Amino acid sequence: MSMYGRDPWGGPLEINAADSATDDDRSRNLQDFDRAALSRPLDETQQSWLLGPGEQKKKKYVDLGCIIVSRKIFVWTVGTLVVSAFLAGFITLIVKTVPRHRHAHPPPDNYTLALHKALMFFNAQKSGKLPKHNNVSWRGNSCLNDGKGQSGTFYKDLVGGYYDAGDAIKFNFPQSFAITMLSWSVIEYRQKYEDAGELTHVKEIIKWGTDYFLKTFNSTADTITTLVAQVGSGDTSGGSTASNDHYCWMRPEDIDYKRPVMTCSSCSDLGAEMAAALAAASIVFKENKAYSQKLVHGARTLFKFSREQRGRYSAGGSEAATFYNSTSYWDEFVWGGAWLYYATGNSSYLQLATTPGLARHAGAFWGGPDYGVLSWDNKLAGAQVLLSRLRLFLSPGYPYEEILRTFHNQTSIVMCSYLPIFTSFNRTKGGLIQLNHGRPQPLQYVVNAAFLATLYSDYLEAADTPGWYCGPNFYSTEVLRDFAKTQIDYILGKNPRKMSYIVGFGNHYPKHVHHRGASIPKNKIKYNCKGGWKWRDTSKPNPNTLVGAMAAGPDKHDGFHDVRTNYNYTEPTLAGNAGLVAALVALSGDRTTGIDKNTIFSSVPPMFPTPPPPPAPWKP
Repeated sequence: MSMYGRDPWGGPLEINAADSATDDDRSRNLQDFDRAALSRPLDETQQSWLLGPGEQKKKKYVDLGCIIVSRKIFVWTVGTLVVSAFLAGFITLIVKTVPRHRHAHPPPDNYTLALHKALMFFNAQKSGKLPKHNNVSWRGNSCLNDGKGQSGTFYKDLVGGYYDAGDAIKFNFPQSFAITMLSWSVIEYRQKYEDAGELTHVKEIIKWGTDYFLKTFNSTADTITTLVAQVGSGDTSGGSTASNDHYCWMRPEDIDYKRPVMTCSSCSDLGAEMAAALAAASIVFKENKAYSQKLVHGARTLFKFSREQRGRYSAGGSEAATFYNSTSYWDEFVWGGAWLYYATGNSSYLQLATTPGLARHAGAFWGGPDYGVLSWDNKLAGAQVLLSRLRLFLSPGYPYEEILRTFHNQTSIVMCSYLPIFTSFNRTKGGLIQLNHGRPQPLQYVVNAAFLATLYSDYLEAADTPGWYCGPNFYSTEVLRDFAKTQIDYILGKNPRKMSYIVGFGNHYPKHVHHRGASIPKNKIKYNCKGGWKWRDTSKPNPNTLVGAMAAGPDKHDGFHDVRTNYNYTEPTLAGNAGLVAALVALSGDRTTGIDKNTIFSSVPPMFPTPPPPPAPWKP
């Protein structure tokens, strides 16, 4: 038998009247009581009489006010909470009192380890009054009279900058290319530098160079007619025995001979390359607004000079032609114009950089054996990658699209030429690509290619593009990174000689690098011009370790002669180490940390006009 009442929530409420014998007995007993009395609350005596002594002692339920729960569940819950709190406190006490073994970060990869060392080379190449924390114990202040005491000149002093290689000459052409490459790597991979703890260091290295460049011309003027090209001399032609930076073998700190200053008034290549260096550095230092603007102004002045007073800086049988001969200035026009556009946002520089005539003169359409080889002399491949970036991320369209598409396609061809399946360049048996076709000093070209390949693969990935076409075949970005890794790994020691070509990296590296300061001990003895020859000619290892210096490299048979006087094997250079640093930082660290997509465009205005605001809402 059942009765139905109404549930206050709207549903039927079923009540079982006789679901057990106990309930039935209770129902019969209730008939004997005064029903009116049941409505009154029972006192303790009545409760004791009705419930009986056993039920009062042990209640089955606990009334918590808002809810009634089983006593057993309540006891178990409270007990569990108490025990859990005790255990938690006990474990916390143990953790705080017992010594802990911290989990160390994973060890840095070889590229990061080599990066730390490669940057140190620049510290060892500094000229002038050195900073307090230069961290090269065997170096000191040197050449503090460079450019001084020459009345009527456009410069006050030329102290500072970097020595180019193993001598003490300051060649502004390769030095400015080195600063441009370092700046480019910082703009693209700032986070990687920061992760490696080297961002402040590399910026200081760049500023040491740009501070010096600002001394080499009238950087406050809008128009200049002359520019410093070189400080120091290395001419030993005709058996000359005049004391200079090649005939003498002495520490830079001991130089006491006169160091000539060479200037030029028709040097488009040098002016445009220095403009590129200052423009790129201005983006690196954009947080320092005053200094950045100073660099931009200098870059504008230099580029204007390069365009108005045409000529090669190494023309006319100048000394520079012997060491760093420039074959053309058209590639510097494209390169410098691109960098000035990024630094200023002025579209006139982009119009110039994308002029088909400039590209044609620079060799963009005729190829040749050195096509696609980025170097201190030929910047075309770098400029094409740099401008492909603009097309990939901003897609400016008319009137730039045609030449930008051409540069983009040519960049794809250059990347194809790096791959082993193509025969544009030979390789040694050990796998080193011969970008200079077996000529000496190959590594400086290899590191530049490794940087461009890694950078371009990062461009494609940042643009959500999985790869590129070489003819009908599609290749993934991973193939480009593999190329870069194999080349840099070769330099770091994965080669037939099992030798690292970076001084101080690994256990087996060149001990006789062609470098005056590293080869002469710092023993408070001043060796004169010829007195240092014994250190040049000795077979003993250098007494000072030129940490991070990349040697010129092996020959086309993977052979290497660790001989100080053979500079084709053992001499390091600024330009070579700059490319090395760029390649190392690009490959280093976490793969997910790609390029900085936006910083390079920070001064570039919107490509398309801002759309007008929407009309005001219509009101009747």
